Amino acid sequence: MPHSTNKELILGIMVGTTGISLLLLWYHKVRKSRTTLNLPNFLSLGNKFDSVTFQDEMCNGQGTAAIFQGRQLQILEKLNELLTNMEELKEEIRVLKETIPKLEEYIQGELGGRITVHKISPQHRARKRRLATVQSSGTSNSSEEAESEGGYITANTDTEEQSFPVPKAFNTHIEELNLDVLLQKADNLRMNECSKMESFELLCDHKEKFRDEIEFIWRLVRAYGDMYELSTNAQEKKHYANIGKTLGERAITTAPTNGHCHLWYAVLCGYVSEFEGLQNKINYGHRFKEHLDKAIQFLPEEPFLYYLKGRYCYTVSKLSWIEKKMAATLFGKIPSSTVEEALQNFLKVEELHPGFSKSNYLFLAKCYIDLEQTDDAMKFCNLAVLLPCVTKEDKDAQKEVKKISTSLKR
Repeated sequence: MPHSTNKELILGIMVGTTGISLLLLWYHKVRKSRTTLNLPNFLSLGNKFDSVTFQDEMCNGQGTAAIFQGRQLQILEKLNELLTNMEELKEEIRVLKETIPKLEEYIQGELGGRITVHKISPQHRARKRRLATVQSSGTSNSSEEAESEGGYITANTDTEEQSFPVPKAFNTHIEELNLDVLLQKADNLRMNECSKMESFELLCDHKEKFRDEIEFIWRLVRAYGDMYELSTNAQEKKHYANIGKTLGERAITTAPTNGHCHLWYAVLCGYVSEFEGLQNKINYGHRFKEHLDKAIQFLPEEPFLYYLKGRYCYTVSKLSWIEKKMAATLFGKIPSSTVEEALQNFLKVEELHPGFSKSNYLFLAKCYIDLEQTDDAMKFCNLAVLLPCVTKEDKDAQKEVKKISTSLKR
């Protein structure tokens, strides 16, 4: 008998004996607690054993040793079969591990060396402007973006390890505009929701020329915020938010007394926080409030700032205990605000710009509901319905206003 066969037989006998001992020990343990357990049925190993029962073994005293010997051989055969199957399974897993990388290469070859990782959003497919022939990343001197293969640009910021590819926003022919004309044109385009992307592209076309002009920089930060709002893909949103925040940091460093720089940096911090965990959300919330207050200091007549501060106050008033404790751990004090403080900011918006937005009316209604002043809440719901739906935020606010109105009428 070969040496390997001896080893397998000895191993099989040891495993078989150990298995029988464990089964008998388990049987005695269970029998004490559950006397209804049917041991012969439990020990059945298949159709081969159906013809041999414990009752038959007990009745035939002379053949007991032979029967048990036969049963042990059957158990050994089953264990050997199990070990063989396990070895075959291990071999199949090994082959699969080696095959998968080759399969990927094969698919890549079948597709002509191109594998589409992400589909471009509908906004980019619908662009009216032609994409330019991309320049080499080695000749680009933009610190915010680096060129990638296939006519895309990718973010190159400290805040994003893997940037999201977006189409290059440069035209083959760029109209020469002076700074004042460019900024006026970008502002006018942005007034129409459908033209915000065009405004963004216009600014991108001129960013190499005016990259050091602060009035240009904060508008570009704002444009990245607009692209965040227009995008429907989460990775695109994160891409625009991160680049915009990085530009915003440069803006507030370059012009610390410019209210618009603080305003749009605060907004982009809010957008970035949407992709962070609780600790970073609180950190960005702290930055948001800090720069919002600075913006109000420099732009005291800007209604949008009071709307944002009202939103902040309302959110903080709804924070849970654990969120407040986390904030206290990070910054040494618990952020505090009240519904009344939020209400005063929303009313300030209405004072500076009556009918500012559906969302402002919505939050006025929410504040009055929390203060149990239902008549005032219903009043602002009715005012909100009268305003047209222009932006996505307007449409979302309209749905919520209708729900609140329905509940107030009951």
